[in-house]
Amino acid sequence: MEMREQSLEQQDQTLNAEQNEVQNVSEENAVVAESQVDQPQEEVANPMATKEELCEALSQLAEKDAADIGRDDVGRLKQQFYAIRKLEIEKEKAEFLEKGNEEAAFEAKGDEIEDKFKEILNVIKDKKASLLAQQEAERQANLEKKNSIIEEIKTLAADTDNVNRTYPRFKELQQEFKAVGEVPPTEVTNQWKQFQDAVESFYDQLKINKELRDYDFKKNLDTKQHLCEEAESLAAEADVIVAFKRLQELHDKWRETGPVAKDIREEIWTRFKDASAVVNKKYQAFFEERKAREQENEAAKTAICERIEALDFSALKSFVAWDEMTKTILEAQEDWKKLGFASKKMNNALFARFRETCDKFFEMKAVYFKSVKDGLASNLEKKIALCEKAEALKDSTDWKKTTDEFIALQKEWKTIGAVAKKHSDVVWKRFLAACDYFFEEKKKKTSGVRQTEQANLKLKKEIIAKLGEITEETPREEAVKQVKDLMAQWQQVGHVPYREKDKVYEAYRAKVDELYKRLDMRGSQARMANFEENVSSMSGDENKLYRERERLMRNYEQKRNELNTYENNMGFFNSKSKSGESMLRELERKIQRIKEELATLEQKIKVIDSHL
Repeated sequence: MEMREQSLEQQDQTLNAEQNEVQNVSEENAVVAESQVDQPQEEVANPMATKEELCEALSQLAEKDAADIGRDDVGRLKQQFYAIRKLEIEKEKAEFLEKGNEEAAFEAKGDEIEDKFKEILNVIKDKKASLLAQQEAERQANLEKKNSIIEEIKTLAADTDNVNRTYPRFKELQQEFKAVGEVPPTEVTNQWKQFQDAVESFYDQLKINKELRDYDFKKNLDTKQHLCEEAESLAAEADVIVAFKRLQELHDKWRETGPVAKDIREEIWTRFKDASAVVNKKYQAFFEERKAREQENEAAKTAICERIEALDFSALKSFVAWDEMTKTILEAQEDWKKLGFASKKMNNALFARFRETCDKFFEMKAVYFKSVKDGLASNLEKKIALCEKAEALKDSTDWKKTTDEFIALQKEWKTIGAVAKKHSDVVWKRFLAACDYFFEEKKKKTSGVRQTEQANLKLKKEIIAKLGEITEETPREEAVKQVKDLMAQWQQVGHVPYREKDKVYEAYRAKVDELYKRLDMRGSQARMANFEENVSSMSGDENKLYRERERLMRNYEQKRNELNTYENNMGFFNSKSKSGESMLRELERKIQRIKEELATLEQKIKVIDSHL
């Protein structure tokens, strides 16, 4: 195509159009810069993670390509790891100073996990450095390529005699310039200006005819209208981050696209700018919403810290109380895990505060359990010593003296506290076996009372027979009187032969239970009378009395622990609410019932003690 020379007026119009385009490109770059706020970082760190877990997470990051490793991801892991490490060193230092050492002499112990963590950090650092060096080399090469293209455009602009031949090459150079990648950031603005100056110089010097220029304007307009449509469609994108990233790509394409006709240039730019503003506002709202969530998480985490800090660990005096408090602490940790991150400024501080209270609790619990364990071990040693003494006495034939010694050992046994459950039955059976052996031998050797015991056996059988004669036809009041009289007679009868004792008592107990049930004589007094009768029947058999007392004491300790648990739980109920008031009343009833049971057990123990 032969090119026609433009008039002076047309040259001025073309120059003004190119200058306006350059100005609009600068405005577009400014809007893009304003829209590029910080991207949200992936929250890869777990606030409850251990050093090993953080090290493993960092190792997984190190396996990725350098371009895929987020700086904030590494920063979060590093910050949390050294927060935990700092607490460990502080604790180690405190222990060092508690031993009376000088602070200046303190030196933290080496940590293999920390060394491994640093090695992984160096791997990531080397990867990043290699990537940066590669990128910088590529940018420098791109700078040289673009400078070469600019110089060639300048050369074409100076050749005014070969318009038809140089114009296609000029368009190729424009595409090549756009296809070249990024250059060093310090050179972007200056190089872009040089490129625009060279392009404008080409158009001015070669005086491209209006038809060809209009063709370029139309093609650029089609491209920019398509970009506007894509930008407007992003308003419906549900993922705000995806929409924002796509918008940046559209802005890059907009800058790469040439100018349009002057009369619609402002209109098309305003359309694209307005569509961008919609996406940018949603993106900004997303960050504001995330900030609000972080503030809510901060408030919730602060509340959890205050909640566990208000707990009184010094008041825990039993295994049950410590177990209940452990549940409370574990529930608080579960509540913590359900919460997301607080603000970057407060998240680590809150975690350190929460962890400090949890560590304090578990340290105090360990101290308590150790002290109790030591006490149980001490009690076991004392009871084993009593077993050995009993075993040394069991073959003695000095019945009076040895009986007194066994009774003294049994009384001493009662003063010793509990032992570990796994040893309790074994050591008790060992002690009981020695006692039983002695008293059985004593009974065999002191059988001069057999005739009396046989007479007593006959009397007790007669009482059982008379109880059996009380039928349903007997009036209730008369029957009740007969039962009580016969029970009184039973109490007055002395011992029976040892071999017959359990058998005759079971027969008597069966008849009495049957009559109590039939005559509706059950009640607390009746039960106590029944118990007293039972104890009376065992008098003379001190081993059996001691076994019964041991059983009652275990039951008593169990009930007392249960009472302590209920009384501790009283403080957790809110009596202002209906449900809290109802549960409080129910708890009070349970406490009262347990107290009554404890009083009954105390009374029974006193009854046994009166027969020892």
